[in-house]
Amino acid sequence: MTATILHADLDAFYASVEQLLDPSLRGRPIAVGGGVVLAASYEAKAFGVRSGMQGRQARELCPQLIFVRGHFKDYQRLGDAAIKVIGDFTPLVERISIDEAFADVAGCTHLFGAPAEIAAAIRQRVRTELGLPISVGVARTKHLAKIASQVAKPDGLVVVDPDTELEFLHELAVELMWGVGPVAKARLAEIGVLTIGQLAKTPGWSLERLLGPAAGEKLAALAWNRDPRQLKPHRRARSAGAQSAIGRKPAEQQVIRPTLLHLADRIAARLRAKSRPGRTVTVRVRFGDLNSVTRSVTLRAPISATVMLAKLAEELVCAVLADHPDEKIISLLAISVSHLEESWDLELELPLGLEDEARRPGSRLGMARWTADCAVDKIRDRFGWDAIGYGSATLGVSRLVPDEFRKLAEKNL
Repeated sequence: MTATILHADLDAFYASVEQLLDPSLRGRPIAVGGGVVLAASYEAKAFGVRSGMQGRQARELCPQLIFVRGHFKDYQRLGDAAIKVIGDFTPLVERISIDEAFADVAGCTHLFGAPAEIAAAIRQRVRTELGLPISVGVARTKHLAKIASQVAKPDGLVVVDPDTELEFLHELAVELMWGVGPVAKARLAEIGVLTIGQLAKTPGWSLERLLGPAAGEKLAALAWNRDPRQLKPHRRARSAGAQSAIGRKPAEQQVIRPTLLHLADRIAARLRAKSRPGRTVTVRVRFGDLNSVTRSVTLRAPISATVMLAKLAEELVCAVLADHPDEKIISLLAISVSHLEESWDLELELPLGLEDEARRPGSRLGMARWTADCAVDKIRDRFGWDAIGYGSATLGVSRLVPDEFRKLAEKNL
């Protein structure tokens, strides 16, 4: 087999766009955001500035840091244009975010040359036509191609030879693996696993005990470059989610309720727009020490009503807090809806007084909420998102991260 999978990733995308739009910012440490860092240039990253960092902390690390507000329409425009360049070489493109995508070029080498030549041509066109740096990794598998693009940063190209891929992979830091975040990295470090090679040699039962059966088995396979996933150019999302980093706030209703309603509003509006309600609601609560806990519930009927989703999420969050009474500080709340319907029609239900009637979209209460949501959707379609909203969500949520930025990161259904 040959290396024909490309992973292309625009470098420090949001910050690079700002430096493109304002040449006076080039070569200077900049951050998109204000109260919180949404993105940082490589010049800022050299001082330790990272996405998600509080603005005050970022300025302490880099006193000369320049904050810019962000041009969200330009992010979308340039991200779309970069993906279009990749699509000019192959129809097999799987976009996974606004600024990165996989591509399989196995079927077009007779037109454009070897995979490495195609990758170089993509980089040249994105630089010439859009003025943006982009890094590309080329490998046999999606996982290894993504790692290669990370190694290539900034503004580079790495092609992994199939004959030496394990040598390349096993020397790298374990946090480069897809699925190894700060918590998993810390747990692996406790048992002396710092590189992917060390992870590959760790017994499977040890990984499963440390990280859980699913994650342990997955990482063990990826450490040996066993990744059978194929590209899915036209896949539909299997879930819809949103999260809000809220700093360090007390775990109290006046913080939790408006935040969850705001998240539910964003998610439910997307579900209704595509007629894809979901049956499983999952929440994630991150405490002050950065440890996270998730809870979920699967319903008999799919939902896409804002208030119904918010109330379910609140019940799940309250259950999490009841199970962790010593946790008094929360730093993040997240909601996701999965098991989405491919096509769906609302079915009316008789008022039988069932215990879960409040969770049934076809009940009298469910229909009332559906009607209200549809009215809100129509007003927003005509006058914009900010024209109308739910009171506590609109007035009670401190939005350090603009909704425009959140929407760029959320998956399209």
